[in-house]
Amino acid sequence: MLRILQFLYRIRAFILFVFLEVLAIWMIVTNNSPQGAAFFNSSNRLVGAALEKQANVVQFFSLAEANEALTAENAEILQRLSFLQVKPDSMGIELDSALAATYQFKGGRVIGSSLRFSQNYLTINKGAKDGIKPGMGIFNPQGVVGRVKSVSENYAVAFSLLNTDLLVSSKIKSTDVFGSVQWDGESSTEAKLLFVPRHVKAQEGDTIVTSGFNAVFPEGILIGIISKISPDEKDPNYLDLTVKLSTDFSKVNYVYLVENTLFNELDSLYRQSEISNEY
Repeated sequence: MLRILQFLYRIRAFILFVFLEVLAIWMIVTNNSPQGAAFFNSSNRLVGAALEKQANVVQFFSLAEANEALTAENAEILQRLSFLQVKPDSMGIELDSALAATYQFKGGRVIGSSLRFSQNYLTINKGAKDGIKPGMGIFNPQGVVGRVKSVSENYAVAFSLLNTDLLVSSKIKSTDVFGSVQWDGESSTEAKLLFVPRHVKAQEGDTIVTSGFNAVFPEGILIGIISKISPDEKDPNYLDLTVKLSTDFSKVNYVYLVENTLFNELDSLYRQSEISNEY
């Protein structure tokens, strides 16, 4: 303490000088409008810049949370829209609410994924406690992403569309000709549209969407566009159609998970009838 007092005593002249300078500046600012305006404008610019930097930092760290909240909100909107998009049947009879509520949507975030294997998977930060179940379809604004394989309390593991074991019931949007999209284990940007008969007049650039025929995805979710057409060398009755995938799997982040509430009933019926349900 004594050393501090001795140090302050030695620089007493400098302290007095600084005090008088601050006092002089304050008197000039408070008693002269032009100087005062210049000072406060400069101060506001400095403070404003500092606050802007602080806001940017806070925004950066809260962005992930905001995006996840937005995804959940969008999932609720999709849920509401699913009621509006159900069409009445050809006889004009209103569809009941049970059919209108066939699909339910959840939001989630991909926290792990792979691209370099023949069987690639995704890990999602939602689990059983959030209502996630095996068999749920996964998509994002770009298109189909995959399907949930298994869940724990807080997480889910899913087949990526870049998994050779996954087939997605699909159709050519312009003609309603249906087939199945399956990854061939080659390029992460392409897959194959299978089981399209050779007589079908498919064209490069045709849009491929989900067919809605199976119990996983609603109809009309984008998968990609046809990028190449050739005869199937393995089976001359079918076309070999290459599909450029709409989803960039190197950037998959926030996703929607869709549940068909009638999935178990349909799956059980298929099993009883010994019918293969590709999903």
